[in-house]
Amino acid sequence: METINIFDKPKAEKSGIKKTFPVTGMTCAACAGSVESILSHTEGVNNAQVNFASSSVLVDYEEATTEVQLQNALRQVGYDIIIDAEDPSAAQEELSRKHYEDVKSRTICSAVLTLPVFILGMFFMDWIPGRYISLALSIPILFWFGRSFYVNAFKQARFGKANMDTLVALSTGIAFLFSVFNTFFPDFWHARGIHPHVYYEAATVIITFISLGKLLEEKAKSNTSSAIKKLMGLQPKTLMVIENGTEREIPISSVQVGDTVLVRSGEKIPVDGLVSKGNSYVDESMISGEPIPVSKKSGDEVFAGTINQKGSFQFTAKKVGGETLLSQIIKMVQEAQGSKAPVQKLVDKIAGIFVPIVIGIAITTFIVWMSLGGDDAFTHALLTSVAVLVIACPCALGLATPTAIMVGIGKGAENNILIKDAESLELGHKVNAIILDKTGTITKGKPEVTDAIWNYADDNSKGILIAMEQQSEHPLAAAVVSHLKAENIKPVEVSNFESSTGQGVSATYEKEQYFIGNKRLIETNDVKLSSDLEKRAQTLQEQAKTVVLFANSKQVLGLLAIADEIKDTSKKAIGTLQNRGIAVYMLTGDNANTAKAVAGQVGITEFKAEVMPSDKANFVKELQAKGKVVAMVGDGINDSHALAQADVSIAMGKGSDIAMDVAKMTLITSDLQSIPKALKLSKKTVLGIRQNLFWAFIYNIIGIPIAAGILYPINGFLLDPMIAGAAMAFSSVSVVLNSLRLKQAKI
Repeated sequence: METINIFDKPKAEKSGIKKTFPVTGMTCAACAGSVESILSHTEGVNNAQVNFASSSVLVDYEEATTEVQLQNALRQVGYDIIIDAEDPSAAQEELSRKHYEDVKSRTICSAVLTLPVFILGMFFMDWIPGRYISLALSIPILFWFGRSFYVNAFKQARFGKANMDTLVALSTGIAFLFSVFNTFFPDFWHARGIHPHVYYEAATVIITFISLGKLLEEKAKSNTSSAIKKLMGLQPKTLMVIENGTEREIPISSVQVGDTVLVRSGEKIPVDGLVSKGNSYVDESMISGEPIPVSKKSGDEVFAGTINQKGSFQFTAKKVGGETLLSQIIKMVQEAQGSKAPVQKLVDKIAGIFVPIVIGIAITTFIVWMSLGGDDAFTHALLTSVAVLVIACPCALGLATPTAIMVGIGKGAENNILIKDAESLELGHKVNAIILDKTGTITKGKPEVTDAIWNYADDNSKGILIAMEQQSEHPLAAAVVSHLKAENIKPVEVSNFESSTGQGVSATYEKEQYFIGNKRLIETNDVKLSSDLEKRAQTLQEQAKTVVLFANSKQVLGLLAIADEIKDTSKKAIGTLQNRGIAVYMLTGDNANTAKAVAGQVGITEFKAEVMPSDKANFVKELQAKGKVVAMVGDGINDSHALAQADVSIAMGKGSDIAMDVAKMTLITSDLQSIPKALKLSKKTVLGIRQNLFWAFIYNIIGIPIAAGILYPINGFLLDPMIAGAAMAFSSVSVVLNSLRLKQAKI
């Protein structure tokens, strides 16, 4: 696997622009192939990936190429992309809603008119006036309610392309024209000793069934993208800004970086920023998964989509529009639903050549029947070729992978797992080796006081301790301050504060000198450490904890142990992975003693300490060279190289932007139990894809030969084109419904 240097990434991005556009006018997988082919061959376009299920296209194009050029290229063949809307996603949703209502009304009208045509064709086929009634009813069904099939087929034919609409237009058009001829010129057949049948019911039922299938597909596609709609709903449409002391409500699209935004109790925070005035508690479960509201005061970060609890505050907007954390989450989900798994790329290639092959089979069927069909050769040739064209419509094939992927990604989002591309979702179930970073992944990534042993200290002494630590610049001082604040200890006034590099700090309170630091500081100032406290300190140090001593000039008053605590669920999550046969490794830049202690507590036997970023990536390569499918989990810039190298990369949501950018999956909770959930989700999604492909192919493998008349020499059975249309529609519906079952799956 090629090594990826994350520091080269900005340079690479300059070569082109990657953007997802909503697509309109697609009706099947072959349509998606046409859109992809047209855009890919447009000047200035490096790559285009179409997702039929989400009606979107991810285009990688040069800066010199304009969006209008892309749009014009598609409009020539009957498709379009949305480029000029203020909110393209909202515009697409509105267009999708209108399209759904249009398909619904056309389907209902087709069904109402088709019913009498069906009854006349099936039960009163010899009633001559019934043929004229059927003709009159068939014209609006085919050429008004079903006109889109013929219009799209014509547009495709102009450019030498064919899609599902080509099949529908050919099959129904031929059946209709054949029936019209038999209606007005029955003597042509009577003279040849053949009773002239009409097939208005076949043509109309095909249009109605396919329209019904499209209606169900549109409804299902709307359901699979509900995760994005829910995420978008987290952001308010307007916000309150303060200008020159005056409150003014503006649309969220008008807010600028640096604006002062007011948030009242119970309101959603509209953009990312820093609190400038006031304080409150904010429900950040959308980001962290934690139900406990987080205290916010001046200088604290707030994020779009989170909910203010009690009290109001003002904050300065720092990230707006597409830069907010919520927008990035939405973008990741959208890109994931627009990306393709390798199996989907294969399916798209199949769909691209499927229609010409089917047309070839239909022509061959016609020729064979004309040659060997006997007295009714033409009739049988026509009916069988029409049935082949109808039953082979590739809707189910096109929907097989994207619907399962979309539902899988939505299911992941519900479980705090954001999946950036479909490939990682497809590969996840194959992972048999997983590498975990220590700090921030297995541990909380924040030093905390884990043990506090008090000797002769009272609240007043603790007040001296917190006062001294508040003045200390040592990175562990904040942990002590946080611990004492939790005990409601109030600081006292100290004087003569001094810092001794590598030892600790000292200060004076009421003419008594106090010390905070390591054993060397205490011994330097002639303070004796009791043997009992010394043993306890040694025990804590063996557990990879940093020990801080607090003393006055006479005796040690207390002992504090500080460590980056292991997350409550880390051990259980690691055990779950190991029980599934996945080898778990830990890599850390920390010292060997700390690494050994942490690994021992969570049950990891394979670990490496004091590793550099390149060492992590090299370790990933070593495992891959042994045939392992490797997942890397990390949260920092130092993990990015390894994340890029891994087969499946997972970033912790509270980690660095670079780590989340490189990783293919992001956990928006600190709970490591989301990792086995993600791998299980991958397994269920891939199973769904395989089941979908089975249903898509089995209909064609069985249906096409039957439609061609393979059973006729055996038992005289010929597949009616009407039944072929029903089977084709049902195959698409079965694929979509099977994908939606994943929503109910437990991971």
